[in-house]
Amino acid sequence: MSTLYIVATPIGNLEDITLRALETLKTVDVVLCEDTRVTKKLLARYDIHTPTLSYHTYSASAKSEKIIELLREGKNLALVSDAGTPAISDPGSLLVAEVREALGADVSIVPIPGPSAVVAALSVSGFPADSFLFLGFLPHKKGRQTLFKEIAASERTVVFYESPHRILKALGALEVALSPSRSIAVVREISKIFEEIIRGNASEAHDYFKKNPDKVRGEFVVVVSPL
Repeated sequence: MSTLYIVATPIGNLEDITLRALETLKTVDVVLCEDTRVTKKLLARYDIHTPTLSYHTYSASAKSEKIIELLREGKNLALVSDAGTPAISDPGSLLVAEVREALGADVSIVPIPGPSAVVAALSVSGFPADSFLFLGFLPHKKGRQTLFKEIAASERTVVFYESPHRILKALGALEVALSPSRSIAVVREISKIFEEIIRGNASEAHDYFKKNPDKVRGEFVVVVSPL
């Protein structure tokens, strides 16, 4: 029986990879990755020479059939994302579903746990994490304002990703939607050199990044405390 491993890789610091992940990446037949250039840097760091095959949003439909055929042939594959855990806000979830539908019990799908930006941000937010709502990347336009109203009304901790191009708009929308007593945490560049955690209300976080435009770069995770 062939196996598809879902392998978590470092968010930023390459030393965050697990021993089990390294062993898996060494022993599989092919590593499926979002950007082969990014993954090859990680593989080179640990002297791993496993062949790679790109699998990302724009190639998903075209590559799925080939990946399923490799599994039918008995090949063992590892799916990784550019950073963190695959299938969380990336097309990996689609691949897992397609593989299960096509091969059923003829394939084993195994998680290799590790870094996750969602969990890392929650762990340092200080907000309740026993029940939370993860929204991934917020929509660019359609439904965005409605979503902020739903965040404001949530009785659970809310977590979402945002790009540097839209983080100021997102914080501005939160400033309007949330009461001043509601706390948020903006976690930037997790595990990287310029890692930063800004806590306060939405207005304070918004002001901080408006006054420090040099900080409006990198990858952001926003955590909103429950109502």
